[in-house]
Amino acid sequence: MTALEILTTADADRYRTTVTATVDRLADRLAAVDRPTTDTAPHELRARVADIDLDAEAIGTDRALAELDDLFVREAVWFHDPGYLAHLNCPVALPAVAAEAVLAAVNPSVDTWDQSRIGTEIERHVVDWLAGRAGFTAGDGVFTSGGSQSNLQALLLAREAATSAATGSVATTGGAVPHPVVFATAETHFSIAKSARLLGLEAVIDVPTDTTGRMRPAALAEAIAAARAAGRTPVAVVATAGTTDRGVIDPLEPIADVCDLEGVWLHVDAAYGCGLLVSPTRRHLLDGIERARSVTADLHKSFFQPVSSSVLLVRDPDDLRRTAWHADYLNPEDAAEPNQVDKSLQTTRRFDALKLWATLRASGADAVGRAFDAVIDLAAATHTMVAEHPEFDLVAPTQLSTVLFRWQPAGLPDDEADALVAPIRAALLAEGRVLVAKTVIDGRPCNKFTLLNPETTPEQMRASLDHVARTAAATAAAVNATIPALAATTPAGAAR
Repeated sequence: MTALEILTTADADRYRTTVTATVDRLADRLAAVDRPTTDTAPHELRARVADIDLDAEAIGTDRALAELDDLFVREAVWFHDPGYLAHLNCPVALPAVAAEAVLAAVNPSVDTWDQSRIGTEIERHVVDWLAGRAGFTAGDGVFTSGGSQSNLQALLLAREAATSAATGSVATTGGAVPHPVVFATAETHFSIAKSARLLGLEAVIDVPTDTTGRMRPAALAEAIAAARAAGRTPVAVVATAGTTDRGVIDPLEPIADVCDLEGVWLHVDAAYGCGLLVSPTRRHLLDGIERARSVTADLHKSFFQPVSSSVLLVRDPDDLRRTAWHADYLNPEDAAEPNQVDKSLQTTRRFDALKLWATLRASGADAVGRAFDAVIDLAAATHTMVAEHPEFDLVAPTQLSTVLFRWQPAGLPDDEADALVAPIRAALLAEGRVLVAKTVIDGRPCNKFTLLNPETTPEQMRASLDHVARTAAATAAAVNATIPALAATTPAGAAR
């Protein structure tokens, strides 16, 4: 019978040999990567997994890890490859990868001080640094599992603040404010609507945007006034610093003006745009963020950290205490030590701050900022390439690193170009050389590049764009049978 191998202080040599062998295999895979993923068919991947009986006789650690390499690593999606252009996934800083290995072996939990000790102190120091970068000179915060959790906690704090401020108002059952609503835009991340539903908020009111997809402050003021007139209670305004699709930043200063005038909590979702906090050249794009009550920052997007690494920052530390919960066996109210569970929605929680600590100590904040600047510069260059390409239409501008485009050669009608967006993405995914995303802008589908690799060159982007064009033309030719009119409009040479 095979015994469970537990990492103990007596097993240092076994740990060394096991992890070294795993890292060696992984390094060999990494060195051989020449595309973001393989062309293995989905049904084959599914079958490989299903064929493994998890109740079968154990094969031992060495064989299990070798199997893991063949099953998973060989078929992995590599975000560091220049052909990966689909979603908000970044290549990761090497010091953070090493710190991740430390976390896996030590396995700390930073919910209470007695489980982490210096880990708690390191996280608090990193949070203080991030809060300072956001302009919260006396702020606070806590690391979370991701932007969705950060946004959920921010709306929870906003709801509690609104409830506290409602003394003397007519309250619904349970003491909540009457008809609580949140204000956002159609460009806001879906986690806001999901969080509002989880928190029992009545609605998320869509505020109109300008032609670039940015919230209109005047329209926000009108929406808040209309909500109050209808008997609704404004709980929060969510401004976005880096929308997922367009990569634009809502005008934070004038939005903050409206929120201050109306006495409404301002939350800034900077999950994507938080890299601007350390940008040597573009920090001004976040002017006004210091006036928010709370900020979401996803460090595993634009700080080049391994998943997961996100943080919720607050301007006033007292706001985090609105949802504190105490248990006699864990964090009693009379405890003298700083217990992080007091300000977190999670109990057991990863020590993700260590990864950013290692990155900052190894490379410095300016290096992170320059890397984020590099992907924004690359996006600008790619916009020019798309605009000049005879077969592509540039769909919308950006302030960050997204590129929205549509394959539509001269003569191809809108409806047929729209019908090809999904098949083009699918064809590229099946091949595995260049991965793109699909979205909808102003009611029409389009494809999207999301650039987060600072090592990718304009020449590589031009090659990727040409590959997308060839794939699009071949896809159009392949679907002629199902879209008869396409045969007459597909450019010459489309089947090449």
